Amino acid sequence: MVDIYILDLFVIGVLLLAVTLGSGWISRLPFSFALIYLVVGVILGPYGFKLVQVQPNAEFLQRLTEFVVIVSVFSCGLKMNRPLQLRAWQITARLIGFLMPISIVALAAVGHWLLGMNWGAAVLLGAILAPTDPVLASEVQLADIDDEDELRFGLTSEGGLNDALAFPFVYFGLHLFKDPNLDNWFKQWVAVDLIWAIASGIVMGIAVAKAITWIDRKLQKRRPADVLMEDFVALGTILITYSLTEIVNGYGFIAVFVAGLVVQRNHTDPEKRHSELEFVERIEKLMEVGTILLLGSLLRTQPILQYLGNSLIVAGLLLFVIRPVGAWISTIGTNPPIECDRRRLHPASRWLFGWFGIRGVGSLYYLFYAFGEGLKDSAAEQIAWITFTTIAISVVLHGISATPLMSWYERRIRGRSRRTKHATLPEQSE
Repeated sequence: MVDIYILDLFVIGVLLLAVTLGSGWISRLPFSFALIYLVVGVILGPYGFKLVQVQPNAEFLQRLTEFVVIVSVFSCGLKMNRPLQLRAWQITARLIGFLMPISIVALAAVGHWLLGMNWGAAVLLGAILAPTDPVLASEVQLADIDDEDELRFGLTSEGGLNDALAFPFVYFGLHLFKDPNLDNWFKQWVAVDLIWAIASGIVMGIAVAKAITWIDRKLQKRRPADVLMEDFVALGTILITYSLTEIVNGYGFIAVFVAGLVVQRNHTDPEKRHSELEFVERIEKLMEVGTILLLGSLLRTQPILQYLGNSLIVAGLLLFVIRPVGAWISTIGTNPPIECDRRRLHPASRWLFGWFGIRGVGSLYYLFYAFGEGLKDSAAEQIAWITFTTIAISVVLHGISATPLMSWYERRIRGRSRRTKHATLPEQSE
């Protein structure tokens, strides 16, 4: 008999080879790579060929998803190409400042009044599912650092930041779950989990990234790094920034996103910026394969059916009501910060902001983190299977719709905007 581990390696190798060599065709099809990984994970799991039979503990899954998220949010930070002005980032401020709280409150209300959860579990469910995913949303994010599209910029910056800024609400839900008496912990939550953790995350992201880029420039002048090893500076920056921020009790996700933004703005060599982004994206894609394969193999028929009614209520309302309506409200009066295009954000773009609220690895991380912080028993099982099912539904629906919708957007909305912009530009004199 062949060792099951060897068979797993063979299957994963075949999958990687197939999606790589076939990426030119797959990118034209109406489904995403994540959907392929999820389906293959189910096929390889207990209800298929039973090649993937591992049942990793919550701590392992927390660390795996944590690493995937920090690499992904750093990648989002590297793509940010706008000046640090409120007008340039207004869409991000609206999606983070309005849409995310709307989503958390609405999901908490659904959990409490429709599913019968206590308020602590309901808020926790909202905080777990509210963030959009920076890992699985590559089809709708900025293609590179030269892309200035408002829709793609908004979705990329939202994915990079709301995975970090959901953390205070996760802590709020955990505190409320353990102790319904707000007087016992609310002031500490505001001071430590809200103000200090966010502020220190921002400061550490700036300080560590600036220090590393300064050291990098000084050493490169004396003796350039080996070309093959140079891109690992990005990985080192991610790990050092995240770990130092966590040591001072700040939010490492925020720090890593900010670090990516600082690194991108401090690079003087455009070729190096592109190379670093490509390297980080390759790591992200590789980790995405393993994570979504594992999710597919973990799905079980009995608990999915047990909580199917709850899951369909949550996923249906989140994807078709809460996110779209919240995005529409949040983008009222939005004006793109492109000087030569004064028109308001196109209505179709506003609806696409609402549709592309992709759920994925970030939600998995918060779920497994909550397990480690005391979420257990029936509430843990209910939240877990609602989360798993919602992510699976999101992977399927968004995986099928992303390519055709973005192709339509590029052709009809963005293309029209470009033509209008060029038509309004003054002609240059001879």
